[in-house]
Amino acid sequence: MAMARGADPRTNELLASLGAQDYGRLITHLELMPMPLGMAVYESGSAPGFVCFPTDSIVSLLYVLEDGASTEIAVTGHEGLVGISLFMGGESTPSRAVVQSAGHGYRVRGTVLRQLFESSADVQHVLLRFTQALITQMTQTAVCNRHHTVDQQLCRWLLLMLDRLTSNEVLMTQELIANMLGVRREGVTEAAGRLQADGLIEYRRGRIRVLDRQQLEARVCECYAVVKKEYERLLSRAH
Repeated sequence: MAMARGADPRTNELLASLGAQDYGRLITHLELMPMPLGMAVYESGSAPGFVCFPTDSIVSLLYVLEDGASTEIAVTGHEGLVGISLFMGGESTPSRAVVQSAGHGYRVRGTVLRQLFESSADVQHVLLRFTQALITQMTQTAVCNRHHTVDQQLCRWLLLMLDRLTSNEVLMTQELIANMLGVRREGVTEAAGRLQADGLIEYRRGRIRVLDRQQLEARVCECYAVVKKEYERLLSRAH
């Protein structure tokens, strides 16, 4: 019987980077889970009991305000995990984690991963480097949202998605993109319209197809390159 798409744990780059002994200790505790679009991996202020390793899904980390409004602060896919607070000593997190692109992932109890984190220097090395890369993404996102245009933010968001997808299509409405970026929907509509008019993307009913990635990279602000280089620098050393 063929393995389901996204069902191989080593599709996740952090799991793939573990040595045979550490991977062997973890594999029996991994539980394959479907991750449908919109699924809340954990809620703001909650104490999640599991760490999630996405394989072919993408998870958005959102900061939620008191009035219910939210803004994306980071995105994680096959290169990382969701739930760093569980091995970093925190019992809860102020962010909300929501599946942005449907797929699969593996979850493991936080207590299991924490024990492995505390007993294996190699596991610490891998997870702390990912955490540093994630913090860089969060920091750069805050800078981007404050200083760069909606056009540049949209380009950055699309490129981050493409890096974690196996196709050049992103399934997302303009309204949801606006919520992710923390901007008005009209601003995203205008920005997407300009990119489409210039032949960089094609947008139809919640489906964005990137036609010219090279030009998208030419238009994006420096924030995308900063984050990409930091991920490559840190996570390549973790392998």
